[in-house]
Amino acid sequence: MKKKLQKILEYFKKDKRTFAKGICFDKLFAIFLIGSVIGSFYEEILNCVLVYSRTGALVWEYRRGVIYGPFNIIYGVGAVIIIALLAEKKHKWYETVIYGALLGGGIEYLIGFLQETFTHTTSWDYSHKLLNINGRVTLSYMLLWGFFSLLFIKYIYPFISKLIEKIPYNLGKLLTKILVVFMAINMAISWSAIIRQTLRKNNIPPLTPVGHFLDKYYDDDFLSKYFPNMVYKEIE
Repeated sequence: MKKKLQKILEYFKKDKRTFAKGICFDKLFAIFLIGSVIGSFYEEILNCVLVYSRTGALVWEYRRGVIYGPFNIIYGVGAVIIIALLAEKKHKWYETVIYGALLGGGIEYLIGFLQETFTHTTSWDYSHKLLNINGRVTLSYMLLWGFFSLLFIKYIYPFISKLIEKIPYNLGKLLTKILVVFMAINMAISWSAIIRQTLRKNNIPPLTPVGHFLDKYYDDDFLSKYFPNMVYKEIE
């Protein structure tokens, strides 16, 4: 067993090329995963603190964009777009804040619009906040996106980038392929289950075996655990 493990390690270390050098697909996909995980735990910790401040009870709720794994997709997508468009540009700090705010706000608005259009659900509503746009984005959160972009580009990304590039080339390539397939299936199942739940709530029966499968294994009780803050709208 020990010899087999040594052979596996030797294989992964055999190729001396740098994994995910520069801004490439492998690097951006790793950033997507890291941003999604950080965003998920940030939302969950923030929600726990807010609930405790209001009620005195410790409540931990999932804040995810998919069923399997702690991935909040909006943060992952935001991190990727910000790095891809701003990381290698030489901007003044306030320019980075402005561009980050516009990009972050645009991403948040677009994802909110797509979620409402295709799943007839919403996961956040800023209608009660000052200077909001259709309840999907507000100026205060755009500014948070801007300052986060500055912090991420100047301090966090360089550190994370070096760590990613230290992964053995063959191992990094293998993990990327596995995780791309996993996330594609994860997102397809998760979002299909959400769409099917909306159809169920509007008394629309399944028309295919896939619909029957989703109704059986991803029922309302199951999905409410992973998307507790999701609000449904009737299909007109």
